[in-house]
Amino acid sequence: MPKPESFPIEKIFVPTKQKKAIKPETVAEIAESILDIGQQAPISVRLDGDRLVLVEGLHRLEACKALGETTILGILVTAELAQHKPQLAERPEVEAERIKMARLKQLRLEKEAADASAAALKGVRQSEAPRTRPAKGVRDNPKASPGRIVKSKPKSLSDWITQQKGSGGRY
Repeated sequence: MPKPESFPIEKIFVPTKQKKAIKPETVAEIAESILDIGQQAPISVRLDGDRLVLVEGLHRLEACKALGETTILGILVTAELAQHKPQLAERPEVEAERIKMARLKQLRLEKEAADASAAALKGVRQSEAPRTRPAKGVRDNPKASPGRIVKSKPKSLSDWITQQKGSGGRY
């Protein structure tokens, strides 16, 4: 691994795409840390003609600028390594997002399986012999008063009169 060296800050070019990613609160935190303990992690730069192009360490660079530093610790990397370096820097975040999405997918599949199982169980219960309830007014109690038991409809007028007489009704 190359040894960190000191680079002049004004010679480091920051691509426009990276400038959009600056978070002022992160720059402030890093600046405080640099004041307390110094710069611990070097930035990565690559040569592009006669200028240096920032590969990694935007917030550290901005923190040093904010502190009024003229130089910054950095590592000079090759163009091939510079192409792969941002992917390695993003990898933990990408990996964390991938793990999170996989967990959400697993939870969704478990919920769908539980719902399907509950629906299947409900379907089995419905396909079993349904429990029949007695018709309204009909009781299982043999001691029930005869007036409360629903009787079948009479087929003729004489059957109706007989039924009314038997139940004590008026006709």
